[in-house]
Amino acid sequence: MYIGIDLGTSSIKCVLVDSDQKVLAVATEALDVSRPAPTHSEQDPAHWWQATLRGLDRLATEAPQAMAAVRGIGLSGQMHGATLLDSGNRVLRPCILWNDGRAAAECIEMEAAWPQLRAVTGNIAMPGFTAPKLLWVKKHEPDIFAKTAKVLLPKAYLRLLLTGEHAEDMSDAAGTLWLDVAKRDWSDAALAATGLSRNHMPRLIEGSAASGRLKPELQRRWGMGTAPVVAGGAGDNAAGAVSLGAVNPGDAFVSLGTSGVLWATTAGFAPNPGDAVHAFCHALPQTWHQMGVILSAASCLAWLAETLGEPEARLLAGMRETPMRPSDVTFLPYLSGERTPHNDARIRGAFIGLSHQTDRAGLVQSVMEGVAFALRDCLEALRAAGTQIETADVIGGGARSPLWLSILANVLDLPLTQVMGAEVSGAFGAARLGRLAVTGETPTAVCGKPERAHAISPSPTLRDAYAESYVRYRKLYPALKEIAS
Repeated sequence: MYIGIDLGTSSIKCVLVDSDQKVLAVATEALDVSRPAPTHSEQDPAHWWQATLRGLDRLATEAPQAMAAVRGIGLSGQMHGATLLDSGNRVLRPCILWNDGRAAAECIEMEAAWPQLRAVTGNIAMPGFTAPKLLWVKKHEPDIFAKTAKVLLPKAYLRLLLTGEHAEDMSDAAGTLWLDVAKRDWSDAALAATGLSRNHMPRLIEGSAASGRLKPELQRRWGMGTAPVVAGGAGDNAAGAVSLGAVNPGDAFVSLGTSGVLWATTAGFAPNPGDAVHAFCHALPQTWHQMGVILSAASCLAWLAETLGEPEARLLAGMRETPMRPSDVTFLPYLSGERTPHNDARIRGAFIGLSHQTDRAGLVQSVMEGVAFALRDCLEALRAAGTQIETADVIGGGARSPLWLSILANVLDLPLTQVMGAEVSGAFGAARLGRLAVTGETPTAVCGKPERAHAISPSPTLRDAYAESYVRYRKLYPALKEIAS
């Protein structure tokens, strides 16, 4: 038996998986995000821990015999968050999250101070990454910075409380701007550029390696026969890739979660920082990947539902499964700024083309299309980096909408596949890593492809219509940026 724990932005998911990779039980605990100032986004790490305890308590109640037989635990987590600890492992301030935009000026400063940043880390400095956040803390909260003894990513903080170990896997560490991604090691020059050293960092391990064992008091709490091994785990998207079996070069998927991702597994380190493509380590040894990332995906639909005062389910009720044609309204999904390809923390979203005829269904379709167009931007950026994608799986909450999948397939002009169990993909991938850390099996033996629900192919008519709409979409960002600046 194996457990996967996925620390997301809006919730923590815990899954219990047997040796046949069947999910036996799932527990989800909601999380809130605090926005104390414009562009700020934070969470209290204590809330992560309490939600994790509640989730695992529920698994123990629902499946006590299976919990007693758990051998391995894997962790998946939202990337880039800065969790600052003092010398006694006490949290010094709320965690600054991945979608926080306060450190834009510090990104410029970091690149100026260390010209080799893009070549070594494979990425352009962005406010969402961890390192610029520490420069912001150093400048604006010097007392906190002076007390900081360890900087942990969100899931590494959970690992500390589960095992007592300071450790991080390569995929999550690659999103800090402190990792030499090709060498899979901390970069002393990167750390020095932010006034830190290796002493401030957790030790590095591969995602499929053991990082420690569960503390005895937690083993007893959940009735486990032996203390399970806790694996290195993965950043959320790398865990999703493991769950999909995207472990070989050429494998690709789209994630329609709070943020949006277009992922491609690569055989080596292949950066394209000029278009804000992320080049990171995979969670598996000697494997890398590229990602195009948009900061707002399914969260755009959640925003629209909240704004209109309607539950999302009711908002989607009655919508067609395939669009008749592109919407007359164009939505730019920059509610929290944007990463790929613009790297613009200040840009904000917009509806263009509203009229008296625009109704609720038109707004819903335009939001889905705007997110799809932003992911098309990611596809073009990956192509510019030499990566060709022939087909892709789709995961995340947005993957439940047939309309959204149809729009996405036609905008990307790619055949897409909806997979079973996509809503717990991060936790399931983490459980697979927990298993690998225990058994030592090869990744390909464990990380097979999931069951497919159905495939969606582009329609020649819609594909051509959306190609025209995408051209119009591409013209809007420069105009919006001019207004916003």
